[in-house]
Amino acid sequence: MTTWTWTRTWAVTRVLRDRNAGLYLGGVVVSGFGSSAMWLVSGIWVKDLTGSDGLAALCVFALWAPTLIGPALGTLADRTRRRPLLVWTNLGLAALLLPLFAVDSPGTLWILFAVLLVYGAAGVVHDAAESALVATAVDKQLLGDFNGLRMTANEGMKLLAPLAGAGLYAAYGGARVALLDAVTFALAAGLYTLLRVHEPKPPTASARAAGWRAQTAEGARYLWGHATLRPLVLAGGTTMLFSGLNGALIYAVVEGLGHSPAYVGVLYVAQGVGSVAVGLAAGPLLRRLGERRFAGYGIALTAVAVTARALPYDAVVLASAAAVGVGLPCALIAALTAVQRETPDALLGRTTATANTLLFAPTAVGLALGAGLVELVDHRVLLAVLGLVRLVTVVPLLRTQPSRASASVTSDRSSSDANPA
Repeated sequence: MTTWTWTRTWAVTRVLRDRNAGLYLGGVVVSGFGSSAMWLVSGIWVKDLTGSDGLAALCVFALWAPTLIGPALGTLADRTRRRPLLVWTNLGLAALLLPLFAVDSPGTLWILFAVLLVYGAAGVVHDAAESALVATAVDKQLLGDFNGLRMTANEGMKLLAPLAGAGLYAAYGGARVALLDAVTFALAAGLYTLLRVHEPKPPTASARAAGWRAQTAEGARYLWGHATLRPLVLAGGTTMLFSGLNGALIYAVVEGLGHSPAYVGVLYVAQGVGSVAVGLAAGPLLRRLGERRFAGYGIALTAVAVTARALPYDAVVLASAAAVGVGLPCALIAALTAVQRETPDALLGRTTATANTLLFAPTAVGLALGAGLVELVDHRVLLAVLGLVRLVTVVPLLRTQPSRASASVTSDRSSSDANPA
């Protein structure tokens, strides 16, 4: 066994032996399975009832729209204890899905869209509370390994759950998929109740009286003013903007290869396999390279892969999809791990939610821009330009990193302001 393989195996084993980390990952796997199935089936359900591609696409919009107000929603995770918030959010989501049994005609689709909108908002709160609690419950030296394994678990579920969800939908309809998702949320809530974690007391009534808007802004100011976090989050958001542009070109790429649109599924599987692989290696790589170089090398890999996608060869495009799967998560894992390590506990919920908004909201913008550009410009030209421009975003990450002294000054000052002794 090589030193690298031993290090990676040791890191994974150490995370899984940590009781809290194991319970978290169990919750991610269980609820992620139901969520991945439900996200796919909701669009199919609408398409079957209405025949409208536009209405089917609105399902994805309803799920992602609450991300735009993520900083405000994430503030909730800093105003209450996070473990109970996670438990009740999962139980609430389980109950939320039950009204979908009433959806059986175009006239009742408003119920589905309302549920999806609340589902997305609850997901933002859930992610902020989970990320904040993980930083408290899991050894900080294991955060990179944990976030990598979390990525692996998520991507693994995306490979398995859509097929299971589609099969269940074909046999029994959308309501049964909603019931499956509800059961997985209930199981995840049970796992979160088993966590052993000491949480600080939530803010007092006088502290909360400062106002929701002021507290939300405090998290955004901390993120923007932090010399370590700002370039990582901006690079991650830019990367996701380009990923949206690239995603909008995928059907043109498949058409250029001479395949039917269904071939896109093969490319998604290849990308998912790449993401599963990098998730397993993320912890050791973060320790060896640091957040900036880990993110920078991942972005550079995606730039090369996207440029290669312009070549009309099946093998090259498949390899490109796998390489994007490896490179794309690097920026996300690096940014979110740094947020968990560098942010004071009292600010962690709203800062995480702000980071999530800056990281993931650009994807929707990229998809919209790409959908327009692909009608005007040859997709091969667009892919070449995207690859070259993406390399520019690597430059700030590979410059000399801030010294530990300056980084610690920023962190200590903010920590003292948020948690006066």
